[in-house]
Amino acid sequence: MTSDPVARTNPAPPVPSGAPASPLRGILFLIASTIVFSVADVITKQLASTLPPPEVAWMRYVTFALVIIPVVLIKGGATLLRSRRPGLQVLRGLGMVGSSIMFIQSLPHLPVADATAIFFVSPILIMALSVLFLGETVGWRRWSAAAIGLIGVMIVVRPGAGTFQPAAFLPIISASSWAIGAVVTRKINGDQALTTLAYSASVGSLVLSVLMPFHWVTPNGTEIALGLCMGVLFAIGHGFVVLAYRHGNASLIAPFSYVQLIWAGTLGYLVFGSLPDSWTVTGACLIAVSGFYTAYRERVRALQKRFSA
Repeated sequence: MTSDPVARTNPAPPVPSGAPASPLRGILFLIASTIVFSVADVITKQLASTLPPPEVAWMRYVTFALVIIPVVLIKGGATLLRSRRPGLQVLRGLGMVGSSIMFIQSLPHLPVADATAIFFVSPILIMALSVLFLGETVGWRRWSAAAIGLIGVMIVVRPGAGTFQPAAFLPIISASSWAIGAVVTRKINGDQALTTLAYSASVGSLVLSVLMPFHWVTPNGTEIALGLCMGVLFAIGHGFVVLAYRHGNASLIAPFSYVQLIWAGTLGYLVFGSLPDSWTVTGACLIAVSGFYTAYRERVRALQKRFSA
């Protein structure tokens, strides 16, 4: 959505503690995830033009579950499927699947680049929710960066303009649901990354399976193949994200997720012939600047805490 769609600034699952092994390797893994997620988004848009969005999301999550759960069992057995905070894991999973459904719902109506750019408002929403629910303190610099990011979103959406589409609100709802999942992730302590991924895959698959009788359209062979490819890419992308955050600090790694804006625009043009207009490019740049600065301030604050300790 971007994918999660699907990338975006993915709220990385909890990973084992320890010193980052290689920041450069972490950056490369995250950039690789943005490429994989962008390809998955293009496939998702193609599928959503012929199949109901909930069914497309179901195909993604079921394939994701078929990939990740065997990996979990091989790596650590059934013990990795047990969480210390199962309620929070379920809540996080609901946030992720809600985000996916809303993002996929937007793709038949919006270019991939526009939907991706709007979705990148999620770091701003995560910051705001962290203040409300985690008691975090946010200074005027980060609030200023958030305001710039929101201006960027308004430029992409352009409410009141002749080109405005109500579907532009769907990626915003998707980002909001993603932000809720990200904030919940921060409250999950003690679970390994694979446990979190297994819960996400399982919760998404179960919720969407319940919805399928109301949205089912029998896919043809090509759609099944594309659905499997999309789900595998979704799983690979999340794996790259986990590896990225194992090799580098979040404040250093996260800003490189904005590279996905480049891939989304390029692939959208190559596959669908939809070239981002100057408004979308301008808004996306403001959103990216906001995200980069927010990450920079996070890094500064982390260093200040370290030296004052």
